[in-house]
Amino acid sequence: MPLNRSSRRSALAAAAVALLAGAFAAGCGDPGDLRSSGATPTAVGPTRLWPDLPPASSPIGDYGTADTEEVKGVRVPGGDLHKVSPVAIVKAQAAAHPDDYSGPSALYKETADALKNCGKKDRECPVLKAYYRDFTGDGKDDMVIGIRMPEEQLAIRVYAMDKGHLTQIMGTSDAVLGVELAGRDLVLRAASDIPGYEYRTAWSWDRHQRAMLPTRDEFLRSSDAPRPKGARSPAPEMTEIPAEEAPAPGPSSGEHPDAGE
Repeated sequence: MPLNRSSRRSALAAAAVALLAGAFAAGCGDPGDLRSSGATPTAVGPTRLWPDLPPASSPIGDYGTADTEEVKGVRVPGGDLHKVSPVAIVKAQAAAHPDDYSGPSALYKETADALKNCGKKDRECPVLKAYYRDFTGDGKDDMVIGIRMPEEQLAIRVYAMDKGHLTQIMGTSDAVLGVELAGRDLVLRAASDIPGYEYRTAWSWDRHQRAMLPTRDEFLRSSDAPRPKGARSPAPEMTEIPAEEAPAPGPSSGEHPDAGE
């Protein structure tokens, strides 16, 4: 026979009393005293190897060098990089470095030739659309540009207004798997020589060098890095970015309409 609302409440109250009684009974004989979890492992500190080895006096490579330069010949109305064409910046730098971009033996001659397609055959233009983020912390958006280079390389450059001058504050190129914005960091994912692994480098603004430097470098297994034929792909990694750091989907709303020109 179905119970009415009052009967159901009485039944529930009785059941609750029974559960409490059982809980108190189960607690009898257990005073809640602290119990030992066993012996604590002995802490082992870092061991310095070859303590008598003299430290190196200078680096053998230029990894992490601040790659900065002022870009001349490009107007920035009101200091707002949203109003500047990324193609104009790349063309200005190509003109300033003729040894790299022109001549039969120039390293980036293919890229310089492809710049002529910007605004005419946009699909063949090597300059990708720009993204914007305040990396320097001055309250103004800086500009991120990607440039397709020979041998499947992608050049990544970041520009900022530094003391009123348009300045490149970061420049690197690699076999890029992906580029991400995370807070005020620019994260580059690049293919490695070991199939199934990738390099992941976070570039951050350094106020002493007034440039973006590679502040964190990792070597990780990757779900989309090149792998040997027939090899099974690992489970995809889940990277969680805090909500306050997650970039807005797609390019900034202030993306210049001529970014692909």
